[in-house]
Amino acid sequence: MKIKDLKEKFVASIYELYPSEEVQSFFNLLSEKHLGMSRIEIALNSEKSISEENISKFEAATQRLKSFEPVQYIIGETEFYGLPFKVNKNVLIPRPETEELVSWVVESLEKRREWREKRVEKKESENYESKRLSASLHPDNYRDCEKILDIGTGSGCIPIVLASKLPEAEIIAVDISMEALEVAKQNASLNKVNIDFKKVDILNSDNWNLKFKNLEFNCIVSNPPYVRELEKELMEPNVVKYEPATALFVKDNDPLLFYRKIAQFGKEYLKPNGLLFFEINEYLGEKMLKLLKEEDYSEIEIKKDIFGKDRMLKCIKK
Repeated sequence: MKIKDLKEKFVASIYELYPSEEVQSFFNLLSEKHLGMSRIEIALNSEKSISEENISKFEAATQRLKSFEPVQYIIGETEFYGLPFKVNKNVLIPRPETEELVSWVVESLEKRREWREKRVEKKESENYESKRLSASLHPDNYRDCEKILDIGTGSGCIPIVLASKLPEAEIIAVDISMEALEVAKQNASLNKVNIDFKKVDILNSDNWNLKFKNLEFNCIVSNPPYVRELEKELMEPNVVKYEPATALFVKDNDPLLFYRKIAQFGKEYLKPNGLLFFEINEYLGEKMLKLLKEEDYSEIEIKKDIFGKDRMLKCIKK
């Protein structure tokens, strides 16, 4: 079978189930994975013959796509923030809106670093006595690296990008799922970054001191479960059927459970003026504002994603 025939058969098998652009994207991704050929190479080599082994791989992928399994799980990988990530049924597939959250975190921390560097330069221009007194008043020292915690890390996409963008930062990433942590560790190795991964149930406050004793963070970021069960019917079948429910859904009667616990955790483990970032449910922005005010955070800011939805939140520990 030639490539052009393989493509024709593939498109005919699933064109009624997906938009044409998505079908084309699926074929390109599978071609890169199984044939080692880019979209342009496929177009230039349409008469090239395909082995029976590769034909079988496309047929198997077609059957899985007919069941609405995400193509990222089928090929076992995806891209996030320009970096490669392995994914499977134990982790969520990283979303574009989470890239926006990561950009906001990086931008905010880089601004803080610039501010600290200016403070250092100013202090170094002062006399020795002033610097000595300043050091006694500020034991953390402005030259300390950022200490960042990612809660509910899944594939590790958030901390891995942060580590690549902020190489001097010390980053800890936690998840309740050992299977997810194994994927995250593989991705850290794949992208050549060092992250301390821990198995932690963030809802179990008795566990906190066991895992985080004597630790303080400059920044905590989390994309926790936030989809209410009542919203399931609005979601695509490939998400509901295949992506891990524990990483997606919360009970309708307490949709802010994870945010409340993480905010309370932050009050204990964030440094003064530490930053707390969340990805949030687009329908619950006002409730998030109320929650964080009650937990005594300041400078609470909600930011819209590229689709105009309330999707990210930043606040500061007083």
